[in-house]
Amino acid sequence: MESHSEQPLRTQNDFLAGVRATLPILLGVIPFAMITGVAAAGVGLSVLDAFGMSVMIAAGASQLAMLQLMKTGSPWVILVLTAWIINLRFIMYSAALAPSLQKLKTQQKLLLAYMLSDQAFGISMSYFATHKDVNRRWFYFGTALAVWVTWQAGAIAGSLLGTLVPASWGFDFAFPLSFMALMFSALSDRPMVAAAVAGGLTAVLGKGLPYNLGLILAVLVGVGCGLLAENMQRRAHPGRAQ
Repeated sequence: MESHSEQPLRTQNDFLAGVRATLPILLGVIPFAMITGVAAAGVGLSVLDAFGMSVMIAAGASQLAMLQLMKTGSPWVILVLTAWIINLRFIMYSAALAPSLQKLKTQQKLLLAYMLSDQAFGISMSYFATHKDVNRRWFYFGTALAVWVTWQAGAIAGSLLGTLVPASWGFDFAFPLSFMALMFSALSDRPMVAAAVAGGLTAVLGKGLPYNLGLILAVLVGVGCGLLAENMQRRAHPGRAQ
C-alpha cells in the first residue's frame, strides 16, 4: 500500500512517463501542424484567426480538411459535416478511455476530452496494455498535453510562415506519414486491419468526388467495416475476454 507522501511522486512520474512516451510521435506532429498553419494563411486567415481555429477545434485532420474546402469555396454546411464525420472516431476513443477516467470530476473529464487526439489515444492504450499499475489519468494527461502544446506551437509557426514557405519544401508528405506511423502501430488485430484497408481503398477510389466527399465516405466505410469485423470476431470467439 502506497503512503500519502508517495502518491504525488507516483503521479508526477506517470505524468512524465506519458510525456516521454509521446516524444517520438511529436516529430510527425510538428510538420503536420505547420502544414495546417500554412493552409490557414493560404485561405486568408490571420495569425489570430488561425490560432483561434486551432484552439477551438484541436483536431488536425478535420482542420486541414475544412481549410481545403474553404479554399474551394465549399458551403459552410459541407465544412461542418466534414469535420463532424472525421471526428466521429473520437466517440470510440472516448468509450475506450472512459473506464480509466470515470471517477474524475466533470470539469476534469471535459478538459481531457477536449485534449483527446489520435496520438494520445494510441500511445495511452498501448501503454495501458503492458503497464497495469500506472495511474492512467495522469499518464494520458501527459501524452495529451504534450501533443496539444506541440500542435498549437506548430500551427502558430506555420501560420506565421504562411506563404513564405516554398511549395518545393514538400511538407505535404508529413500529413499522411504522421498518421501512417500511428496507424501501423495500432494494427494489432483483424478489426483494425479491416477498418484501415477498407477506409484506405475507399479514400483512393473516392478521391475525385466533389467537396471532399470521398474522405467522408472513407471514414464511414472504414468504421463500418471495423465494427463488422469486430462483431464477427466476437461471435467466432464468444468466450474470449474483451
